[in-house]
Amino acid sequence: MNPSASRQSITAAYRLARAAFAEQGVDTDLAIKRALAVPISLHCWQADDVRGLETPREGLAGGGIMATGGYPGRARNGDEMRADLDLVLKLLPGTQRLNLHAFYAETGRKAVDRDAITPAHFSGWLDWARGHRVGLDFNPTYFAHPLANAGFTLSSPDRKVRQFWIDHGRACRRIAQHFSKQLGSPCLINHWIPDGTKDQPADRWSPRARLVESLDAILADPKVSRRHCVDAVEGKLFGLGSEDYVVGSHEFYYAYAQSRQVVPCLDLGHYHPTESVADKVSALLQFHPRLLLHTSRPVRWDSDHVVILDDAVRALFTEIARGGAFNRVAVALDFFDASINRIAAYVIGARATRQAILLGLLDPSKQLKAADAAGRGHERLALMEQAKAMPWGAVWDMLCVRAGTPPAATWLADVARYEEKVLSKRR
Repeated sequence: MNPSASRQSITAAYRLARAAFAEQGVDTDLAIKRALAVPISLHCWQADDVRGLETPREGLAGGGIMATGGYPGRARNGDEMRADLDLVLKLLPGTQRLNLHAFYAETGRKAVDRDAITPAHFSGWLDWARGHRVGLDFNPTYFAHPLANAGFTLSSPDRKVRQFWIDHGRACRRIAQHFSKQLGSPCLINHWIPDGTKDQPADRWSPRARLVESLDAILADPKVSRRHCVDAVEGKLFGLGSEDYVVGSHEFYYAYAQSRQVVPCLDLGHYHPTESVADKVSALLQFHPRLLLHTSRPVRWDSDHVVILDDAVRALFTEIARGGAFNRVAVALDFFDASINRIAAYVIGARATRQAILLGLLDPSKQLKAADAAGRGHERLALMEQAKAMPWGAVWDMLCVRAGTPPAATWLADVARYEEKVLSKRR
């Protein structure tokens, strides 16, 4: 089908969909506008399988991070990563940001340890962000380092190890502040540590006490303004090498975040498979001004598969929409899959996340809440089921058209051309 005919069919389908949603009291034009405005922070580490740009280190335990698969075309340096992201941005509708990890510093031939990194080591990333008019977010990298091999970083019993990671956290906050000032957009910096044990410890108390002390020391830096650097802390149920005990548990960080006025992060892959992360949103936002959300997809357990439009992602953003809370959440991606084309992985995950945002905004919340308030549970349930059958795909295609990006799955042709011309030549 030629482009003009495709545009005509999308327009015709959208007219029908708009009328159908209007019968349920939903304005699709407004939903599209609002869905396009929600920023999604793309994670740089999908491009290179979470390897980072540091000089390779021997004998690292990894810190619970593992990207599996060997699909050809992995980015091998910062320039290749940014080239890949150039294409990704062209294929994604809506507002995007870029989420960097600290070990993507570009230090040339000079070895610079993580406690000594500065904004100058991220000038390539900053120039790229400025050129694309996207904001930057940041993450200290508390893993894949000799001083993380023992399984403990900020909660380590070794004072020197703790101090190294405290200094790293402080350095990262100064970099985040620099990003914010240069780009005119607050930088959200997320702290996640792999600290924990594979089997049950005798002392669960001391590591948590040390973690409080270390985090407080990082946040106490007088050179960093929280207006520019927005700190978040990310908990976890369990992971590789920490199956029994995680120092930074969800309960720990919910309490820490509230007491220190920082942002709790909810990662969809960091909970028990039967837990509803969507249910936690209305509970936590009673007490926290803001939340950071990582969309991911656990399979069996914390495996960080590419996001798809599954029930968990849909439920999460529908709950946010029903609470009118999009201005109180920050949305980021967090997955790494080396078994498929990495550009496609980005596009699939980011589009699925924005589709879930759109679906939340297309929810007939007013009718559902009215039925709830009147005690008409049968009506509320029937309307919820009917909402699943609404022609939202036509609204999504129109969203893509209005954003100037490929609708449906037509973006696959761009990925195929890039794979043939660029990725296939990487060895």
